[in-house]
Amino acid sequence: MAKGGDQGAAEAERLRLDTLREYRIMDTAPEPAFDRVTRMVADLFGVPVALISLVDDRRQWFKSAHGIEARETPREYSFCPHVIAENGPVVVADALSDPRSRDNPLVTGDPGFRFYAGVPLRAHNGAVLGSLCVIDRKARAAPSDVDIARLEDFAEIIMAEADLRRIGAERDEARRTLERALDFSGIATWQYDPLTDRLITQGAGAELWGSGFDAVLATGNGFFDLVHPDDRAQLRALLEETVANKTPYAAEYRIVNPERGVRWNAVRGDWVVHSDDAMLTGVSIDITEQKSRQENANLLMRELHHRMRNLFATVSAIISLTRHAARDVDDYVERISSRLDALNRAQNVLLGSNFMTGSMHALMREVEASFPRIRWSGPDLLLPENALVAMALLFNELATNAAKHGALTGENGRVAVSWTQDEEGAEGRMFRMIWAESGGDRLVVAPDRTSFGTLLMERSVKNNLGGTIERRWEPGGLVVEIALPARWREA
Repeated sequence: MAKGGDQGAAEAERLRLDTLREYRIMDTAPEPAFDRVTRMVADLFGVPVALISLVDDRRQWFKSAHGIEARETPREYSFCPHVIAENGPVVVADALSDPRSRDNPLVTGDPGFRFYAGVPLRAHNGAVLGSLCVIDRKARAAPSDVDIARLEDFAEIIMAEADLRRIGAERDEARRTLERALDFSGIATWQYDPLTDRLITQGAGAELWGSGFDAVLATGNGFFDLVHPDDRAQLRALLEETVANKTPYAAEYRIVNPERGVRWNAVRGDWVVHSDDAMLTGVSIDITEQKSRQENANLLMRELHHRMRNLFATVSAIISLTRHAARDVDDYVERISSRLDALNRAQNVLLGSNFMTGSMHALMREVEASFPRIRWSGPDLLLPENALVAMALLFNELATNAAKHGALTGENGRVAVSWTQDEEGAEGRMFRMIWAESGGDRLVVAPDRTSFGTLLMERSVKNNLGGTIERRWEPGGLVVEIALPARWREA
């Protein structure tokens, strides 16, 4: 049980000390409001000494000390801890005969205290922070209950004054915290008085409006000097309407920030009424980054829409032209599926980057996944979307023909794809690629007619990419040489 009691006492003392710190009163300068109370109490009780005493973990400190010069004493020499322990008034009529104080150096030596009467200084949460006490250098009769009640009234006056200071300090700290938070968040608060045109701002004003904003933004008219000329008239008309109708104020507009250039601001405000005056109060925030992201998203959606239209047009053309070349329904489905797979490879590459360009290496990995006996080498290039789609269709036709009629019909057949590109800045800079089949089981001969696949390859190379394509049916297999203007860059 004793252990539990000790723990409870330690927790109570910890709470008391935390509460004392809340008041931010220790070691502050003397104040007339508190000195006036100790002087009145000393006169009322006819004693030479009256103290407002606060106790921390080491000492007794006097917020006000009437009748002595000392500002503090060690805690163990103090009468005040008895008030804290008793949680109520403590009276020592004769300190020399009272066991609580007869060995106290303040009693046995200078200043020779004999009489003490103290009442608690109770905080807002009930914790006793110290005492208001009266002291005499001679023994006295114990004060009456009425006298103790009067002393307690003065203690409540002291704590009411201390609470006002505590609340004020907390309010100031909260305001400073809010101001710091506003600075970090890029938000400014403001109040506008339409009768005087006075504008008051707090928060991240320098970030929103520039380093000299406080001089310019002293008035509503000054604020409009910072607004972008193209937005000024509309914003002013909106403010006039808000003032006339006492309606909420909301707008997005551009600011000409001297340090950061043109920035987008969003403003929201409403009316706060004080007596007969109404103040328009609100916040402003920089939304430039959000605007930029929105514009980028809109641009991306337009680009995606454009690409989807191109893709649908390509699919439509493939479906239409394949219909004329197919021998039957099964052949038609097979050819369509193969060419749509090629488009899917191109889209996979584009989805893996930024929709606008795709890696040549990424495309070749897609091709190799579908046709494992194709080997390739060459520098990685960033191809624009139209070139990537054309290349995907070209490789699909070449690989499909090799699997049906060329080198890939046999187990030992292979395809080697290699490409080079002239150096940057070279006149007539070209991209050159060779498709070389070898090891096939069949004799390779030129076809007796031009197939749709051949037409598709020529269209992809000549019409879409502005290049040339040459095919040679050599004894070892088909060799295709392609030359294109190099309109793309290395990855």
